[in-house]
Formats: sequence, structure tokens, C-alpha cells
Amino acid sequence: MEPNMSTTCVEIGMEVHKVVSPPHKSSFQKLKARLKETFFPDDPLRQFKGQPLKQKLVLGAQYVFPILQWGPNYTLKLLKSDIVSGLTIASLAIPQGISYAKLANLPPIVGLYSSFVPPLVYAVLGSSRDLAVGPVSIASLIMGSMLRQEVSPSKDPLLFLQLAFSSTFFAGLFQASLGILRLGFIIDFLSKATLIGFMAGAAIIVSLQQLKALLGITNFTKQMGLVPVLSSVFHHTNEWSWQTILMGFCFLVMLLVARHVWSWQTILMGFCFLVMLLVARHVGMRKPKLFWVSAGAPLASVILSTLLVFAFKAQHHGISVIGKLQEGLNPPSWNMLRFHGSHLGLVMKTGLITGIISLTEGIAVGRTFAALKNYQVDGNKEMIAIGMMNMVGSSTSCYVTTGAFSRSAVNHNAGAKTAVSNIIMAVTVMVTLLFLMPLFQYTPNVVLGAIIVTAVIGLIDVPAAYYIWKIDKFDFLVMLCAFFGVIFISVQEGLAIAVGLSIFKVLMQITRPKTVTLGNIPGTNIYRNLHQYKEASGVPGFLILSIEAPINFANTTYLNERILRWIEDYEAEEEEEEGNKQQSGLRFLILDLSAVSAIDTSGVSLFKDLRKILENKGLELVLVNPLGEVMEKLQRADEAHDLSRPDCLFLTVGEAVASLLSTVKGQSSSHV
Repeated sequence: MEPNMSTTCVEIGMEVHKVVSPPHKSSFQKLKARLKETFFPDDPLRQFKGQPLKQKLVLGAQYVFPILQWGPNYTLKLLKSDIVSGLTIASLAIPQGISYAKLANLPPIVGLYSSFVPPLVYAVLGSSRDLAVGPVSIASLIMGSMLRQEVSPSKDPLLFLQLAFSSTFFAGLFQASLGILRLGFIIDFLSKATLIGFMAGAAIIVSLQQLKALLGITNFTKQMGLVPVLSSVFHHTNEWSWQTILMGFCFLVMLLVARHVWSWQTILMGFCFLVMLLVARHVGMRKPKLFWVSAGAPLASVILSTLLVFAFKAQHHGISVIGKLQEGLNPPSWNMLRFHGSHLGLVMKTGLITGIISLTEGIAVGRTFAALKNYQVDGNKEMIAIGMMNMVGSSTSCYVTTGAFSRSAVNHNAGAKTAVSNIIMAVTVMVTLLFLMPLFQYTPNVVLGAIIVTAVIGLIDVPAAYYIWKIDKFDFLVMLCAFFGVIFISVQEGLAIAVGLSIFKVLMQITRPKTVTLGNIPGTNIYRNLHQYKEASGVPGFLILSIEAPINFANTTYLNERILRWIEDYEAEEEEEEGNKQQSGLRFLILDLSAVSAIDTSGVSLFKDLRKILENKGLELVLVNPLGEVMEKLQRADEAHDLSRPDCLFLTVGEAVASLLSTVKGQSSSHV
């Protein structure tokens, strides 16, 4: 037995069972162990032990820069696969970059800038082989909607651009800080139900925002809710041009046809390219081997629509185009970052929200494809990598970027082997920035809107919503709150409501821990929940309860009241069965603490106070299998040894019942 380890012996027949408390540790040792588990659960320092200084430097560099781990073993065969996948995702990244920048109310060229520098940074720092980084629709939507509440992108475009870059810096700073401090658990408060509802609501809002381009409206609302958008659509009917309504709003098409005259050029082009994109996306999802159909469709749409506009001079006949784009690589933008002034709170809040959303999406996508290829993704490294690429990006005219699901799926299906595919994509975008920008002058905005809609349509996951409904109704409620909050209030407030409900659920589970009554399964020494196992039955004279949560200051009052109610219910049920007012036959209250992983001072006081209350009722409190920390604290507080006596502390419920029954029988025979 280890030194300083106390035991409590329980004798059952000829056997002696021991309830053992853990070895004594100082408060500093406990604090050190807790902090190590919280901030360094993977203990990266263990690989440095016993290594010479040179090897330590090499290992340290490889830990900070994962590219140094696989880079020395890189082969020409891997390069061939990465070139194919890199060129494929570039064909998707170029039109998406332009489209998502417009979604964020930023110049289209910024979307291409954001597809050049961040992938290079991630290739050096990231640990995922499949993650393809760049702008994403949700982060673009959130940034654009939050900044537009205070600054108009059309009236003050320079200030809006400065705030976007500043928000990107704060997003990256927050993301990198989470990775450095190992605080990634914070993003876990965005539950799956919250994300499904949020993504679905955001997808609808994103699609509705494209009505501006698809209907040809110039004076469009700055708000993001469903009601303001539809109001803006119907209040500017004189600006409409012929188009097709997206996302299955067929009833809206019939209403508009009956009341207005549309421009046939816009509806023909919008319909053709929307159908082509949807068909390509459907083929790519159903047949992964034909991923190139889905990946190449957006770029093919841009090229074909641009040629049609140029050939027929359609920009003079009601079809708006992007216009001239600046040639050249990313200009520096560190002088545009604003860390003071009246908008500081806005950019910090925007950076925080976009940082959390983009970080959650990036890590989730990276882990998904890592599981498919059976390799590990270090979540903390991913946070640092995504954070650093956003901080660097904010200084090179980029806005918030992360790992995009659509691009990563294409990257995975195209056979990407390493993060070099991101480098190939970045080089392709660089060539586009240097030499091909004049070709986008005649690209119509209606096609960019169709690209956005087809990209976000997959965010509406009806099967996942139905699955949540079957499993957990409260999670389904959280999902609905996120969905309707985003649609009818705002993106950030809808997300805040859903997160608040999720936290409320966690708090309810903490403050109202589950307690169940246990009964014996006949013919065994096993005790299980009476309401779950119908064959289980109670033991006369015993009330056996199981507490299935840590005990702390937040739930001790509830537990005290709940346990006393259990006793009252037991006595009332006994009186009802016997039909008289005789003294209750209840003798023992057994608390199974196997599921109680932690306890604080208030929890220890609960047992001491409960013991006194039960003594006044003529009952005896018995504890079963307290775990290490619980046992240690109970022994420290139990100066009179009332709680740790051998007849009050047992290893299993079966041993407790057997021992106490034998004691009762012995007392009865001695009285006789």
C-alpha cells in the first residue's frame, strides 16, 4: 500500500473489502495537475524528455510548423496528386471568393486576395491534409451584416473596408489565443443543434440577400431579417428585372409574374445558370468520382456568362456586371487597422463572433475528413493556424477565412495528399490576380448570386433536424430558436439566443442533478433504476438512491430537498399500502456515489447536515463507493468519523444491503 493512503475496511462474511482514498497530494500538486489537464491535455513536452538539445530544437520546430514533419518525406507522386486537387479547388475558389466578398459588402477583389495569402499560411501551420481554406458564406454574411449596422459600405467604403480588416485581426487574435491557451472547449458551447439551426437560417438569409442581384434591385435594405428583406423586395418593384426566384419559392414567382413586367435577359441567364449549377452540384454529391463536375461548374458558369455578356453587350440591357477589378497581388493593409475610435467595440464584437463561427466550421471540417482518412488533427494547432492566417491576412488586404466544407470536400475527392494543394491553389489565384483580372470585367452579378445560393443550399440539413427531434426535444427547441432567431431577428442575436438556451440546459443539468431510486434484480446482487428495469424491486426498510452528477454549491439545496421528498414519498407509499399510521419501516438511506465525480465544501456540508436530519428521524445514512476526490474530502471534514465508519461506508450497494440486513437480524436475535 502506498504511503499516506487511508483505508476503510468493510467486513462481509470472511472477506474484507477496502474503500480506499487516493494518496495524499499537496494543494500545489493538485493545482498543477488540474492546470496541466486543462491547458495541456496532450502533454506536448513529453516528447522532449531525454532528447539532446539539437533534437529538442528540431522537435520544437516541427511542433510549431507541422510542414517540417511531412515536408522532408514529400515525393513527386504526392506532388502530382496535390497539383490536380489544387487546380480543382482553385476553379471553385476563384468564383466563390468573388461572390463571398460581395456577400460581405466588400470589393470583389478582396475575395481573391483572401484566397491567396491565407492558404499559404495554413499550409505551413495547419495539421489537416484535406482542409482547403478561404472565404466562407456564413462568416461573410455575419461580418457584412454586423458592420453594415453602423457603417454604410456604399457611402463610406473606405471606413467599411478598414473595419473589415480590423475585425479580421481581432478574429485571428481570438482564435490563436484559444489555441495557445488550450481553451478550445469554449467553442464547444456551439452545440450541433445550435449549428444546424443557425446554418439553416443563415442559408435562407444568404439566399434572400441574393434577391438584390437576381432581381436587379439597387436600393436594397441593410437589414438581414426575413421581414425587412421581403419588404424591400416588394417596395422596390420598379427596379426588378426578369429572373427566377431561388430556393423553391415558386409561390413568389406566380405573384410577381401577375403584377410586373420583367427583363427577359436577366431571367433567361439566371435560370440557365442556376439550373446548371444545381445539376452539377447534384451530380457531384451523388457520384463522388464526378467531383470535377460540381467543382468546375461555378467557374464554367462565370466564363460562359462573361462571354455572353461581352458578345451581346448585355450590360447595356439591364444586366449588371462586376466592372473593372484591380490587377496585382495583395497590397499591404496594416496601416488600415483601427485599434481606437468609436468603432472599436464594433470590430471587436464582429471579430469575436466571426472568429468563433469560422473556427467552429474549420475544425469540424478538418476533423471530418481526418476521420475518413484515419489520421489525427490537433485542434489546438488548428486554432493557432487559423488564427495566424487571419492575423496575417488582415495585414494583406484579406478578410475572415477558414476551412470551407465545399472546397475541402472537392479537395478530398480530388485526391489531395498534403497541404501543398493549398499552395497550388494560392499560386493559381496569384496568376489570376496578376494576369487575368480584366477577364472578369463583364461577369454578371446574377451568376455570382446563383453561385452563392448553390453553395449554401447544402447547409439546410433536414435529415439532421429530424434526427435531433427523435433524440432530444430540448435540442430541437434550441435548433428552432437558432433558426427563427436568425431569420426574424438577426444573425448574431439568433445565434446568441440559441447559445443562451444551450447554456441554460447545461446549468439546469448542474443545478438539478438526476437522482434515481435503485432496486434489486431478483436472484442477483445487482441494483438498478426501478423505473428503467421493471423486474427490479425495492428492499423493505431501505431507500436506495443514486446521485448521477458532481455535487457542488449550485445543487446542494436541491439535493437536500429532493432526498427528503424521496423519504416522504417512501413513507407515504408505505402508509397507503398498510392502511394505518404506524411507525415507518424505513431504517436506512443508502446513497450510491459511484457517479459523483467531484464535490466541494457545500457538498461535504450536505452530507453532514443530512446525517443530522436523518438521525432525528431515526434513520441512518450510508454511503456507497465514493470516488477518490469525494472520499478524500469527506475524510478531511469528518472529524468525528460519523461518515467514514465501517458500518456507514461500503464498496457496492449489494454489500451495504447484505451487511446492514445481517446487522438488523443480529440485533433482533439478541433482543429475543
